[in-house]
Order: sequence, then structure tokens, then C-alpha cells
Amino acid sequence: MTFRAIAIAATLAAALGPLATTGAVAQDKVQFFPSLTGRTGPVAPNATPFANGYADYMKLVNIRGGINGVKTLVEECETAYATDRGVECYERLKGKHGGATVFQPLSTGITFALTEKIPADKIPMITSGYGRSDSQDGGVFKWNFPLIGHYWVAGDTVLQHIAKKEGGWDKLRGKKIAVVYHDSPFGKELLPIIQERAAMHGFELQMLPVPAPGVEQKSIWLQVRQQRPDFVVMQTWGVMTATALKEAVATGYPREKMFGTWWSGAEPDLKDVGQAAKGYSAVMMQHGSEPQSAVVQEILTKVHGPGQGTGPKEEVGQVLYMRGVVGAMLAVEGVRAAQERFGKGKVMLGEQARWGYENLNLTQAKLDALGFKGVLRPISTSCADHMGSAWTRVHTWDGSKFVWASDWLQADEQIIKPMVRSSAEKYAQEKKLQRRTPQDCQS
Repeated sequence: MTFRAIAIAATLAAALGPLATTGAVAQDKVQFFPSLTGRTGPVAPNATPFANGYADYMKLVNIRGGINGVKTLVEECETAYATDRGVECYERLKGKHGGATVFQPLSTGITFALTEKIPADKIPMITSGYGRSDSQDGGVFKWNFPLIGHYWVAGDTVLQHIAKKEGGWDKLRGKKIAVVYHDSPFGKELLPIIQERAAMHGFELQMLPVPAPGVEQKSIWLQVRQQRPDFVVMQTWGVMTATALKEAVATGYPREKMFGTWWSGAEPDLKDVGQAAKGYSAVMMQHGSEPQSAVVQEILTKVHGPGQGTGPKEEVGQVLYMRGVVGAMLAVEGVRAAQERFGKGKVMLGEQARWGYENLNLTQAKLDALGFKGVLRPISTSCADHMGSAWTRVHTWDGSKFVWASDWLQADEQIIKPMVRSSAEKYAQEKKLQRRTPQDCQS
């Protein structure tokens, strides 16, 4: 037996408790949730807490009794944030344990690659806050689900926040905004909404692509020092974010004029910069650091308390850990919704789970009951809308932790929906796809 197989068996045994004898496990109903992780490589400090939160919430689901009695099973496969390794992991895991329920690749490059594969395999993919922004259009992207937001939501609302601080959109006319972005599909996905808003409101853009992994940025911040933009928006990830903040400190660019998107504002980004990063802000798609939330307290008591936690107890409730918890909750609740149609207490196929993600109706009452009161707002999807929510908030680093710095912000769908539709139609034309029919939307 390989080390990975042993680890999987141990994880399943811990999750199933007294059921975890050889015979009982073989007979138990299991819903398989593959986990594509980035525990190594340049994004490891950020991707590891996500993977830990994902695993811990799945354990909590089993402690609660499973999904109407169906136990969850998580198996990890390490991608190191490399697209080719992500595709290999997908191929390795998609048929295991009765078939994959849903993939969450935690990488835009992997998302782009898997978007070509999942329709044939009939396996849905959740890409909360990343991936293809145009996959909000379920009429074209039947299997993709950017639940609770995508890059254009983040970009629009971070600009809304800046405009509000300045006294209105008209105050941005003539100003200069530098965009420091990961020179990859991840970084470039932000640009359309930033460019659209610049055209609408008359501010100038200074585009500053940073080659991955982003540990060398001196030339980038020399340009910032020379051009002195009024604001800097960062679409960075992993070591790139911390490096950018350190270079900003070194060049004297004010941190209170720096704003990160959803993947550029978590504790690992700031811990080595500390007090010097005070004033830096980032937009969050609903949740941030949530140590006092009911779900976190339940995980601490029921998962970490008995010694079953996946990672260090100290990270439970932090930003990226919470992102893993939210990702796992969305994965589970889509299956629960599917069971309402296809059979409560039954294991759902990927195709059935897809229907659940397309028909999510997470009311505030449901979210509160799951432990997400004050963490998430209602999420409701449809065939036309695979995102389900466009709400964000901004938090600011106070020198030692993040504190909320804005009210709730909602992306302007009058701007974003036409962009989504246009991009999705272009993709459909390139791939010779037909938009889904009303009949297909009921399937």
C-alpha cells in the first residue's frame, strides 16, 4: 500500500469513526470530493490553508451525519499550481471512488484546461473567485460554476470602493491607476473590467505585468516610483503579493493607496511585512477572517478538539482557511440540492450534482443554520446565472490583522452581464457550441 493510499484510508477511517472497519467502509455510501492542492511551490503558503479548510469542513459534515446520511470522502492530489500537473490529477481522480462529484482546481490555468474536458466527462467544476469570468453564463458553460463571484466582480467592486473613498466616480477622471498583475491567465482575467471602467470614467491605466512566481519586482516598483500613480490595484497570488508589499515599503509608495483583489489579501501575504503594511486593503467576496463564526467554533470543537484537524489550529478561521471551508460547503450543498430531486440519502453522480449547483437556493436561514451567519449572504443560481451572488466587502490591514473597512458592495451587473454574455458568445463561436435550450436547462 502506498503512503497516499494509507493516508486516504486513515482519513476515511477518521471521518467515518466507528463505521471504519474494512467491511463497513466497503458498504458505506460515499460521495467523493477530489481536492486539487497547492501545498508545494510558490503558492503553498496561501493554498495550504485552503486545502486544510476544505478537508476540515468535509470532516465536520460527516460528524453532522453526512449529506442526508451519505459520507464525504476527500482525496488530495498535488498540483503545485502547475497546469499540466492539474490536468494529470484530474485524469487520475475523476473515476475514483465511484466517480468525482465536483472539482475545485484553485488555479485559473487549470480551470481553462479542464473547461475543455468536463463536458465530455460530465463532471461539474466550482471556481469561486477565479477561473473564467464569462462562465457565469450557464447558457454556454453548462459545467462551470464561478459561485459567489469572479474576477470582474472583484475588479468592479474594488474600483467602487476607491471611487467612494474619493467622493464619486467623477473624482477619478484624470487620475492614474497602476495595475500590478500576475502575467498569466489568472492576472489577465481581471483586465477587461478595469479597462471598461477606465473608459467609462476617464482614468488612466498603467499596466504592470509581473512574471511568475513574482519574487523579483524591483523594476516594476521602480516604474511605480517614477510614474507615481494615484492608486495601485494588485491581482497577485502567493509569494508575489508579499514581494509587492515589501517593494512598496522600500520605494515609499503609500500602502493606504494599494488595493488587492480577492487573492491578494490574506494573512500569509502580510505576516512577514507586519506593521509596515498597515493601510493595505483588499476586496473580499463576502467572507474574510471569521474566527468568531459559528462554523469555525464548531470545527474547533468537533474536529480539532478530538485531534482530527488537518492543519494547525491557529489558522482555523483565517481568510484562506475560510475560503476552503466555503468551497467545501458549496460543494456539499449542491449535492444536497441534487438529492432533493434525484433521491435523498443517495450518492449523486457528477451530472446530478451539476443540476444541484445550477439550482442552489442558499437562503440566509439555510446559511445561518450551517454556521455562516454574518459570513455569507444568500446565493441563488439558475441556468442563466452560474454565479449566484455578486456581493463583496473590503478589509484593511491594521498592522497585525484585517478589519472590515467598507459596507457591503455589489458589482454592477448592468456592466458585467453584457461583458459576460459577449465573452461567452465568442467562446461558443470559437468552439462551435450551441447555446443551451430551455429544455436543456431543465435537465
